[in-house]
Amino acid sequence: MDTQSVKYKNFFYPPGGILLWMIIFVEILSFGLALVAFSHYSGLEPEVFRQSRQSLHAGMATINTLILLSSGYFMAVAVNHFKNQLFKKARANLLFAAGGGLVFVVVKSIEYAGKLEAGLTLSGNMFFTFYWLLTGFHLIHVITGLVILLAIGHKLRHQPASVDAEDVEAGGAFWHMCDLIWLMLFPVLYLF
Repeated sequence: MDTQSVKYKNFFYPPGGILLWMIIFVEILSFGLALVAFSHYSGLEPEVFRQSRQSLHAGMATINTLILLSSGYFMAVAVNHFKNQLFKKARANLLFAAGGGLVFVVVKSIEYAGKLEAGLTLSGNMFFTFYWLLTGFHLIHVITGLVILLAIGHKLRHQPASVDAEDVEAGGAFWHMCDLIWLMLFPVLYLF
């Protein structure tokens, strides 16, 4: 295969496949547009948004940010080990990534419980409508990513030679999308 064909193939077959990257693009665009709407409503009700933001726990969100970024690192290492056919190391790092995702879910659940106890629900005001929808939708993505990572980890344990590199790369790309979306949400919801 000549160099031009390889470049052509890599463009149309990025890690995880073009369809996955189309989905990632749509997801990031959707969250981006939701954050634009959030900013618009923030301008209409600045005091409500300022007071509501103060009731969030930025420390927990910061911990969750560090957890997801660490988890993303372990996922990148897992992909690298898999490509080098170090299947046990790939699986161990993939499980560390999934473990980080599970910790994220636990911390987010604790945060949610606190909001519900305080009566800060989806219908409380426009800030909390956005908060619950954006963080809830992100949490669904994290849980979906966990299912993907655990399925790949299970297959790596029992049939490592049958695992396709594209599946591992796709799992990694999806997991990094969860990181990126959280990095979009974290400063807008918790800091500004």
